Order: sequence, then structure tokens, then C-alpha cells
Amino acid sequence: MPDNNDRKFLKGAAVLAGAGILMKLLGAVFRIPLTNWIGDGMAYYSVAYAIYGTLVVIGTAGVPIAISKLVSENIVQGKYRNAHKVFHVATLLMLAIGTTGFLICFFGADLIAGLIKSPKSAPAIRAMSPALFFVPLFSSFRGFFNGRQNMNPTAVSEITEQLVRCGVGLSLAYMMSHPVLNEVNAAAGASLGASVGAIAGLLIIFMIFLLNKKPFEYKIEHGIQEVEDGKVLAKRIAWIAVPIIIGSEIMPIMTVIDTGIVMNVLQANGWSRAVTEHLYGLYGGYCNSIIAFPQIFTQAVAVSLVPAISAHFAKKDSGRVNDTTNLGYRTTMIMGFPCALGLFVIAEPILKLMYFRQPKSCEEAAPIMMIMAISVIFLAHMQTSVSVLQAVGKQLLPVRNLAFACIGKVVVTYLTVSIHAINVKGAAIGTMFAYIVTLLLNEYSVKKYTGLKHQISLTYVRPGAAALGMAAVTYGVYRLVTYILAGHGANVVNAAGVLAAILCAAAVYVILLFAFKAIKMEELDNFPGGKRIAKILQKFLPKVLLR
Repeated sequence: MPDNNDRKFLKGAAVLAGAGILMKLLGAVFRIPLTNWIGDGMAYYSVAYAIYGTLVVIGTAGVPIAISKLVSENIVQGKYRNAHKVFHVATLLMLAIGTTGFLICFFGADLIAGLIKSPKSAPAIRAMSPALFFVPLFSSFRGFFNGRQNMNPTAVSEITEQLVRCGVGLSLAYMMSHPVLNEVNAAAGASLGASVGAIAGLLIIFMIFLLNKKPFEYKIEHGIQEVEDGKVLAKRIAWIAVPIIIGSEIMPIMTVIDTGIVMNVLQANGWSRAVTEHLYGLYGGYCNSIIAFPQIFTQAVAVSLVPAISAHFAKKDSGRVNDTTNLGYRTTMIMGFPCALGLFVIAEPILKLMYFRQPKSCEEAAPIMMIMAISVIFLAHMQTSVSVLQAVGKQLLPVRNLAFACIGKVVVTYLTVSIHAINVKGAAIGTMFAYIVTLLLNEYSVKKYTGLKHQISLTYVRPGAAALGMAAVTYGVYRLVTYILAGHGANVVNAAGVLAAILCAAAVYVILLFAFKAIKMEELDNFPGGKRIAKILQKFLPKVLLR
């Protein structure tokens, strides 16, 4: 059974997943009206956001995980004063990183925009630059609370950030684009929303920190007073963070290379430039945004897993390390299997629901989507193994493994894209290959350094069987609903079919999880609202399933 530390992990994962879903919805709410209002100005906003996304990784990808790991290790040993020293040193590092990013983008906006041949993007880049200062500071607080296995401040502050970003960004974009359209200023207004949102998120999490100051101080005074030198801690943080940052940049870089390979190989094999761009748009534009949705759940597990395992590892409790690692894999697979198989069986209907004005393109994109859907299983497993290795101090290994896999991805993508019948689907196949190779290499390392013994049936077989049954019902319900409603308008029928299929899929999957004993009733107590969920299930499910 999970101990209190593992219950915190499960609840933390659930909290982050819920916040992630809400943030995705808010992001969609932001993008749709913004595109309608500023039109071609989206190009300037997108340039600014791409630059912001590249630079902000330095402050958000590695250091929060390093803080989370070190804080968790110190707390479990009673070294509360040193845990706070970790937080203070990391905050100073974040201050330096944030200041550098801000100065580069604020004063270098015109130069950057000129270098990428988009001079009108400069105001948007400059407007977004304050976010590069505040987001790293925001992330240091996130790492501190995550290390205490309290994900609520992270969730609340991230949702606040997104709400303010959307509200301010849309308001400014609207005011600057009406009544006379000014695309440059409108894009800058939308970009400024990110900066205001970052300030709001930082203020909220700082207020939460202040409200918890007395309990923090009490534990500091009554804990072990030993503290490490600031320079030593800075080096420890950098040792953990730098490989993670490098690893986070590998896939974006590979995506750029991927684009070049696909575009060049397709044209070299007789496809016209226009058709090549259309095919790549199916992969990058239609499928990627949908496939990113399941990662909300798996990434939430991965983030929560690091401090949970780190705490056990610091106490040299190999049994608990093994149990928590298995729990992490199991939780990931329970989430990953239904997402993957559900997207696989109704890939085309989901695409047509999202892009209902482009039915032909959706039909072309569906085979790509199906390949990418299966990749979700491997990606989910890979993310979990990365977190385990980071938690036990082997953060360099996932970076090395991913680098090797990406070299293989280039070869596989090149060879498969060259085959006329496969064309752009080769990019999806190459990505799946990279995930599988990384997964296998990571698994070897996990077993080597933790002695992990996988619970094969509980982790893979039972959730997989439940997901297969769910997928069959999903497909059947969609076909039945669309058959019954045929003649009421293609988009309406498709939307009704997808909605009915998803609702039935969720209900059936829960039933099958209990039927296959992939989860037990008493385990629900470990999740937020678990007791309430258990009472509801006890009313509707046969008792034989709940034993």
C-alpha cells in the first residue's frame, strides 16, 4: 500500500493534471478570438512567442526540478534550514537568468526581429520580455512547493497566470485592433498579456509563501541547523538543472531538423513545394496540438514523481523507491493506454470535430494521427523513466539516451519519408522510434541504479486490457450514434458521435479497471475526492467488481 509520501505524489499528480486541463482550455479560448481579431498579426505574435518559449526553458525546465529534488531530500532528513537555503540560492540564480533574458529581448528586440526577417515582430518581442524576468522567479517558488509535495500553490498560481494572460492579452489586442486594425500593436498587446500574467502568477505564489511563513520558520528552528555553503548549493543545482535544460532543448531542435528533412526529401522525391507544405501542415498543424493533450496527465505524474522518489532515495529506502517507482509507472499507464487507444480508434472524427471546416485535410491527417496516438504510450513511459533517473541523481543519462535516439530518428525519418506511400507519416514513425529507443535505454539505467522489479500484470497487462475493451466500445458507440443521426448534418452528427463515444469510453474504462483488478476501491482514498468517487461507484457498480 502507498505510504503518506506516495499519497502526496498521487494527489499532486491529480492536482497538476486538473490545472493542466484548465490551462489548455484557457489557451484555446485565448487563441481562437485572438486569431480572428488580429489576422496576419498572429505571425508577429507567434514569432515573439517562439523566442520566448526557447529562452524561458532555461529558467523553467531544469532549475525547478533541481529545487524540488534537493528540497525533498533535505526535508526528509529534517534539514529544513538547508532546504530553505537551497530555495534562496536557486532564487538568486533565477534572478540572474531572468534579468539576462529580459535584457536580451527588451534591448535586442529590433536586432532579433531583423535577424529572423520579421522586423514588425520587434514590439511583440519587447512586450513579452518582462515575462522572461518574472517567470524564472515564479518557477523557483514552484520548485520549492513541489519539493514539499504540495502541488496546490503551483496549480493555483499557474491558473492565475493563464487567466490574467488571456484576459489582459485579449483586452489589449482587441483595443489595439479596433476600430482601425493595427496588427503590429495588436500583436504587442497580446504579448504583453504574458508579462502581466507572469507577474500575477508570481504575486499569488508569493502570497501563499508568506501565509505559510510561520509553519516554515517553526520547522527551521526545530530542525537540523546544518547548512551548506551557497556556492556548493549553486553547483549542485546547476549539476542537476543543466542536463535537464539540454535535454529539454533536444526535441525542439530535432523538430526544426525534422522540418528540414521532411520538406527537402519530399520535394526531392517529386512532390511540389505547395503539396509538401500541405503534408507537413497535416503533421505539425493538425495532429501535434491534439497529441499534446494526453501529455498533460503524464507530465503531471512525472513532475510529482521526482520529489516522492528523491525522499525515499535520500533515506536509502530501496523498498520504497521500488514501490513508488512502480506506482509512478502504473499511474502513467492507467492514463496513457486509454488516451492512446481512444485517439487511435476515432482519430478522424476527433480531427473533424476540431477542424470541421477542413474535412478533406482531416481525412488525410487521420493516418498520421493514429501513428502519433500509439506513440503516446511510449512517450508516457519514457517521461516516467526520465523522472526516476532525475530523482536518483542520474539526470545526465536521459539526456544521453535521448540524444542517441534522436540521431536514430533522423535516419528513420529520412528513410521512411523517402517512401512515396509513407511520405510525411515517416516523421511520426521517426518520432515513435526515438521514444522507443529512449524508453529502452532509460529502462536499462533505471534497473541498473534502482534494482526496479516491474509489476508487469498490474502496470501493463490489466490497464492495457481495460483500454482495449474501452477502445472497442468507443468505436462501436461512435458508429452507432452517427448511424442513428445520419442526415442531420455531417458536423453535428460527428460532434454528437465523438461526445457520446468519449462519455461512454470514460464510464466503460472505469468499470473495466475494476473488473480487471487494475485498481482497487481502497486505493481511491489516495486521490483528491477519492472517498466521494468511491461512494458514487459503490452505488452504480456491481459489488463483485469492487472486491
